[in-house]
Amino acid sequence: MRASVPFLIVVMSAVALSACGSQATDQGMTASTDANAEAIYKKQCLSCHAADLRGKVGPGLQEIGSKMTEQQLFAIIQDGARGMPGFKKVLSAEEIQALSQWLSTKK
Repeated sequence: MRASVPFLIVVMSAVALSACGSQATDQGMTASTDANAEAIYKKQCLSCHAADLRGKVGPGLQEIGSKMTEQQLFAIIQDGARGMPGFKKVLSAEEIQALSQWLSTKK
């Protein structure tokens, strides 16, 4: 039984460390995704919605996540709505997804 205790400690340590690594990777991926979405916003959306998301020609987006779901935002970015052009020929589905996900966090 004594021989199994060190083995158990090693296994538990490995599990704990792998969980920490997973969390750090997820956070890194989120930060990377957010940075990518912000870059897309600056390139494609800033002229109508302003750098601070307050709106210019287009509406303000500072709290858009409390008004629309990620799926609704995706559809509007892709197909356009009320004077806004669709971006399905300009942005990839992955870029639209990143942008809609990022905007959905603005609450």
